[in-house]
Amino acid sequence: MDVPILRLEKVVKQYDKYRAVNEVSFTMPPGALFGLLGPNGAGKTSLIRIITTITKADEGAVYLNGELLNSRHPEQIGYMPEERGLYKKMKVGEHLIYLARLKGLSPAQARKEIHHWMEKFEIQDWWGKKIEELSKGMQQKIQFIATVLHRPPLIILDEPFSGLDPINTNLIKDEIYELNRQGTSIIFSTHRMEQVEEICRRIVLINKGRNILEGSVKDIKDQFKLNRYRIDFSGEVPAALIDAHTVVEHRDNYVIIQLKAGEDSNQLLRQLLQAGVPVTAFNEILPSLNEIFIRQVQEPQTA
Repeated sequence: MDVPILRLEKVVKQYDKYRAVNEVSFTMPPGALFGLLGPNGAGKTSLIRIITTITKADEGAVYLNGELLNSRHPEQIGYMPEERGLYKKMKVGEHLIYLARLKGLSPAQARKEIHHWMEKFEIQDWWGKKIEELSKGMQQKIQFIATVLHRPPLIILDEPFSGLDPINTNLIKDEIYELNRQGTSIIFSTHRMEQVEEICRRIVLINKGRNILEGSVKDIKDQFKLNRYRIDFSGEVPAALIDAHTVVEHRDNYVIIQLKAGEDSNQLLRQLLQAGVPVTAFNEILPSLNEIFIRQVQEPQTA
C-alpha cells in the first residue's frame, strides 16, 4: 500500500482559550486532488499553517511521505496563501529568483524554471516590471509560478482562483491538472463547492476545528443521496403510476420521484416502459457538495 503524502493524527492547535484545531485526523493519498473545505473560522488556515511548518501543533503529529514533519519539509511543499505575499516594489524576475532560492534552487536552476513558466504563460516581457505595476490577476500568475517552480511533491492552494477572470482561471486550472498528471499531490482550500466538485476527487470537511466528513467525492455523494430520480418524457405519465410514488416535482416534460427504502429504480423504469411512457432520460439525482456542506455545518435549529 502506498504511503500517504500527508497524514494527520489528532492534531490540536490552541490559541489562549480558543481551540482552532481540535484533534483533526485524516490521510491524503499520493497524487490526490484533495479538497480542504469548511466555513470561515473552521480551522482550515490554522491547519495549513501547521502543515507548512509556519506554526507547530500543540498536540498530535503530522507526517509528510511517512516522515514526521520537520524543518526540511517546507522545500517539498508549495503554498499559495489566500492573502498573496508578494513584495510590491520588487521586479518580477528578481522576486521569483529570490523566492526560488528560499526553496533551495541554485540561481541557474531558478532562472531555468522561471523562464519555463513565463513562456508557458506568455509573460516573458514581465521580467523587469515591478509587482505593483501588475493587476491583481497578473500578480496571481506570479504567485502561482512562485508556488510551483521548485517542483514540490505537495502543493497547497488557498482560494487559487479568487480574482481571476474565466480565461485565466482556465489557464491556471489546466496547469493544475497537468501538475497532477505528473504526480503532484494538490490540496485545495476553498469555500467554492462547485470548483471542488469539478476538480477534487477526495475531500475533508472541517467545522469548528473538527473534521466531520472525509472520503472520496463519489462515496460522500452516495452516502447523502435521497433516492431521487428524474424521469424526462414526452407525452404523459399515467396518474396511477404517479400516485403510487412520492413525487418531489412534476412538470410537463419531467417528473422527480423519491423512492422509499427498498424500492428498486430498475423496477420503476420497467413500470414506466410497460405503461408505454416514452422515456427520454432516466437519471438519479445526487446531492451537490454545496447541499451536503450546508447540511453538515449549519447550526441546529432551536425552538
